Amino acid sequence: MKKRILVVDDEPNLRLLYQEELKTEGYEVDVVESAEATFKALDEKKYDVVILDIQMPGMNGLEAMGHILHKHRNQAIILNTAYSQFKDDFESWSADAYVVKSSDLTELKNKIRDLTS
Repeated sequence: MKKRILVVDDEPNLRLLYQEELKTEGYEVDVVESAEATFKALDEKKYDVVILDIQMPGMNGLEAMGHILHKHRNQAIILNTAYSQFKDDFESWSADAYVVKSSDLTELKNKIRDLTS
């Protein structure tokens, strides 16, 4: 059975890039643009990994992660952001991994592989 990934990012081009790249790696991938859409998706399906952007309009990724883990305690989450300073924020410590956004998705793919194997 294919591993299921949920990508949460407010940037449409990044959602498309991640979706295409991860599908070619053999994952089933859904994409959403907000924290609210994330909660709805998680209520409808089980995901092996959630890739969560931190800087989003409305509720940010750190707040969203708190809500996700409150309801889905064992959900694997990778924080994915353009801002490396969030790595030192204690709120980010609950994540299973932290990846700084890059055009090279090797690190992200490796973290997903680690979490799904």
